Amino acid sequence: MSRPAGTVALVDYGAGNLRSVENALREVGAAVVVTRDPDAVRRADRVVVPGQGAMPACAEAMRRSGVAGALLEAVERGTPVLGICVGLQILFAEGEEAGGARGLGLVDGRIARLPGGVKLPHIGWSKVRLVAPGSALFAPMDGAYVYYAHSYAAPAEAPGAALLTHHGRDFCAALERGNLFAVQFHPEKSQRVGLALLERFVST
Repeated sequence: MSRPAGTVALVDYGAGNLRSVENALREVGAAVVVTRDPDAVRRADRVVVPGQGAMPACAEAMRRSGVAGALLEAVERGTPVLGICVGLQILFAEGEEAGGARGLGLVDGRIARLPGGVKLPHIGWSKVRLVAPGSALFAPMDGAYVYYAHSYAAPAEAPGAALLTHHGRDFCAALERGNLFAVQFHPEKSQRVGLALLERFVST
């Protein structure tokens, strides 16, 4: 089956939150295909990996479906890929949630629980700070407020960190490594700021 030019594969691996991301992508003009087919991920011009829930379950679901391998191939080929929330966390080598989890290993580092002394989950609007001025995707967001819903996060010093947020400690709010992009916040819930980010991504 032929696909329209500019197809964005929105990966469905049972992690929820698909429809709001799909609607936001369509709002900025993307031709979205919601799929759990590894071949559709391989063929897509861009890939978005959303996620809600626990990193271990999400990573395992991606491996079982074959999407994990297809995603690794897409990144290697240079396809722009955007991970959202748990979609960021599973890119890392490991996480400590639920006794420990193995991620996809695309980014070195460990996903850790945010520290005690602050309200968890971290839900609501928080400010991002730009630490990678050369990022065309994330530089326009410096000082903006975005919407979060999480208890675990990547370290501030994660490879490719572009935006940081503080909640108990600084953590990586967004990263950029070549064609690989990821955000801990939810752009689909971050109103104009989030839609502008998605629009920049689908036009890269």
